[in-house]
Amino acid sequence: MSRFTLNRLLTYFFRGLLFVVPFALTVYVIYQSLDWIDSLIPIDIPGLGLVVILCAVTFLGYLASFFITRPFFDFFERYLIKIPLVNIIYTSLKDLIGAFVGDQKKFDRPVLVKVDESGILLKVGFITNDSLEKLDREEYISVYMPHSYAWSGNQFLVKKEYVTPLKMSSTAAMKFVVSGGVSGLEDLK
Repeated sequence: MSRFTLNRLLTYFFRGLLFVVPFALTVYVIYQSLDWIDSLIPIDIPGLGLVVILCAVTFLGYLASFFITRPFFDFFERYLIKIPLVNIIYTSLKDLIGAFVGDQKKFDRPVLVKVDESGILLKVGFITNDSLEKLDREEYISVYMPHSYAWSGNQFLVKKEYVTPLKMSSTAAMKFVVSGGVSGLEDLK
């Protein structure tokens, strides 16, 4: 086999790999997540557990939105947050989920933060709190900076003068950061 043919085959293989691996991993992660959720309710019909859970969560959301049942949910939550370890876990998860899907979304203002005085090093983040008066830091804001290739990040208190709003959607900014700068800019004009 000639060197040219071998190089061409390797090129085709790597192109195929670039398509197959992300697609297969995406399908695998979605399948495993749905399978795990489905297994929470042990019903022998595949997918029925997932449907039951989705219906139950939707029904609870429906009940929680009425003024008649709202006091019951508030009462339950008030006593739940009095339990020491449960308080930390519950309120942190509630705030995090509320930051993404609640009425007061927090990761909707992407910014560019100067990491050093010269402005040579910049990092993309999201403003999570404009006012830090309670911390006696009126000149600071709270900025969340996600990590690339991970579902984690750091929260920093940054002087307002070091923060510049980005003219991009929060989805594109998050995609840009999480992908390590590889994607997310194609949606911008």
